[in-house]
Amino acid sequence: MSNTPVERVYIGLGSNLADPAEQLRNALKALARLPASELAGVSSFYVSDSLLPGQPRFTNAVAALDTALTPLALLDALQAIELDQGRERHERWGPRTLDLDILLFGERVIDEPRLKVPHYHMQARAFVLYPLAELAPGLRLADGRDLSALLADCPFVGLERLSAQA
Repeated sequence: MSNTPVERVYIGLGSNLADPAEQLRNALKALARLPASELAGVSSFYVSDSLLPGQPRFTNAVAALDTALTPLALLDALQAIELDQGRERHERWGPRTLDLDILLFGERVIDEPRLKVPHYHMQARAFVLYPLAELAPGLRLADGRDLSALLADCPFVGLERLSAQA
């Protein structure tokens, strides 16, 4: 990597279409190829119920990425990976081949029209918090919240940890 400061970023991955576990594996390969970045860790895969009734269950994971990319450059790269894997944006919280979300970006709190970090609603989503805790159990978010406190308020309900990365 270059002399640009490197930051640890946590990325949420999710899919409920077109072989979700394979979608996540392909996304992880694409993350590992990003410029000025290094894949530093990946949680187990989890299966969770969809936020909307009547949709297929999601497969989720969290990846740790060390990157010198700026937040918006990383967001653009993640959206390009989603597009490459057939993502179509029709319905909020609708079914998708791939969803990549920047959950945390170093120690930053980001409030821009295209990007909010820490990721909004992550505190209420077991499919984000439990995989994140595998990678960083003692984590304190940039806004001061402790991951352990968020976990205590978000039960492991409707979530199934897969024995391996599917």
